[in-house]
Amino acid sequence: MNGKKVEKSGEITDMGNKSLDILTKAARLLPHGGRVGVLLLVVSCLLLPLSAQNIFHQFDSVLTVNYHKGNIDTAYIQRPKTKWTVAARYNLSGAMIESKGIDNGQHFVSEMTADYKSTFSMGVSYLGFSLNMALNPAKLMGKYKDYELNINSYGNRFGWDFIYQDARNFTGWHDHEGMERIILPADILSVKTLNVNAYYAFNSRRFSYPAAFSQSYIQRRSAGSFLLAASAMGQHAKLEWEQNMELKMSNVGIGAGYGYNYVPSQGWLLHISGLPTFLVYSHTTMSFGYTRIPLHYHFPEVIITGRGAVVRQTGNIFYGLSMVYNFTNIGDEEKLALHNQKWRIRAFFGLRL
Repeated sequence: MNGKKVEKSGEITDMGNKSLDILTKAARLLPHGGRVGVLLLVVSCLLLPLSAQNIFHQFDSVLTVNYHKGNIDTAYIQRPKTKWTVAARYNLSGAMIESKGIDNGQHFVSEMTADYKSTFSMGVSYLGFSLNMALNPAKLMGKYKDYELNINSYGNRFGWDFIYQDARNFTGWHDHEGMERIILPADILSVKTLNVNAYYAFNSRRFSYPAAFSQSYIQRRSAGSFLLAASAMGQHAKLEWEQNMELKMSNVGIGAGYGYNYVPSQGWLLHISGLPTFLVYSHTTMSFGYTRIPLHYHFPEVIITGRGAVVRQTGNIFYGLSMVYNFTNIGDEEKLALHNQKWRIRAFFGLRL
């Protein structure tokens, strides 16, 4: 093998020397300024492909080492043996806001639900670097006017979700004790919501979040892990109805939870995890007309993130379902409480190449 490499290197050197001899003879026929320009131009063209190829090989080598590097127990989790992954995904998401309380001794409850959002996406990954493109058919046809952004990053040790929604398509109802139900039409409620949550896994050597959600790892044996969690939520809502209402909410929570990857047989993975966080900072106000009502802290106020997944792998083909669910509880139901729910379900199919 070494002899062949030396021979190949020698061939490249000889080609370079012959090319330089030809260029030197040709350049002698040109004026001095032209000689320098031609030599620099052609030598650059000869060296560029070799340099680009060397840079690519070096870059690929570094990526490969980093891709397979990590303090993991390969009896439990491992990287796919291939470099390329191509995946198609279908995403369905929704949101709901619920309020409960007592007004002048009478109970009331209202519920507003956003239209479902569906998107199709394609993604290509090379040694952990990914490029994705999503398409929302309803938005292209003008049937869906809201805006939603989902960004997530899942690692064995650390990961996070970032979800932003700007919606006006909420519809629902309002029940007040002693009164008939009131139907709440679309376009009277506008809501901007930001959800952020993050986790830290203690047993990252044997338990893999990305095996369930990004398929950049393979879970070979069952394992679980205790998790540290942090969550934040911000919301600004305006209701234009009989009496205008405005809600401003900012919350931060910390907590802990547990996640488990169950491998019932080769090629199967079932994941479930729960991350409850208790609020350490909460600032919420509601305004009715010119009257502002602060919502005082009432234990327990929580932000809960739940995840689940089912993954099937046969050879270099994988497919399955995953789910992320966020729930926030603010206030006191004996006065006024707000419940926010946000969820996303994903179906996926992929090939490793």
